Amino acid sequence: MKNNVKIFRVQVDLTQHQLAEKVGVTRQTISLIEKGKYNPTLKLCLEICYVVNRTLDEIFWIDQEEIK
Repeated sequence: MKNNVKIFRVQVDLTQHQLAEKVGVTRQTISLIEKGKYNPTLKLCLEICYVVNRTLDEIFWIDQEEIK
């Protein structure tokens, strides 16, 4: 799933490892999320949002055209 995790992670000056530690997953999981190869749970999405101080819409929103 396309997302903006990397953009906002970098803006708050966190490495993948640091973000992973803060949300309780591995660095590899964060890497896969950023690449769009792993669909995180809603809980994990929210935890990421809280750490980078952004909304679900800002990080994970995709338009209908992008779903197909």
